[in-house]
Amino acid sequence: MTMITFQELNTDNHKITELSNVLLYLFKDRSMCDTESCCELFNRYLDMVRNHIELVDTHLYEKLLSHADNDIRNTVNNFMSGSQEIKKIMKGYTKTWCPKKPMQALAIADHNRFLKDSEEMFNLVLQRIQNETEKLYPLIRKVSGDIQHAA
Repeated sequence: MTMITFQELNTDNHKITELSNVLLYLFKDRSMCDTESCCELFNRYLDMVRNHIELVDTHLYEKLLSHADNDIRNTVNNFMSGSQEIKKIMKGYTKTWCPKKPMQALAIADHNRFLKDSEEMFNLVLQRIQNETEKLYPLIRKVSGDIQHAA
């Protein structure tokens, strides 16, 4: 069984938040969007978000899904639905703005729409991170009684 600490999860969340903020700053300047550096950062961001969601989905829900308390099970089901929604939105976003594989450049015809879509995606992920920190992790600590290990 994989041991995952809350510190590891919080470090992931911090890195994702930091990259979100850097990318949003860069994306506001149209000339930055086409740089190789920006694309590398964006690819790193996408990988980090996917890996984090996969880690949480694969390892954190098992004990909570079988818990007797219906509210706990509902919370976990909401997080699972949220994961699917984020994956769906990220897939649509990358299909629209990053059509070439491997992504070496963003395909931006309408910078204002790109910026709006980017802000919405980043905000969704940041809201998820906040919900994990404020709701999921405390719930896991409460159910497991372990303040250091999430799984």
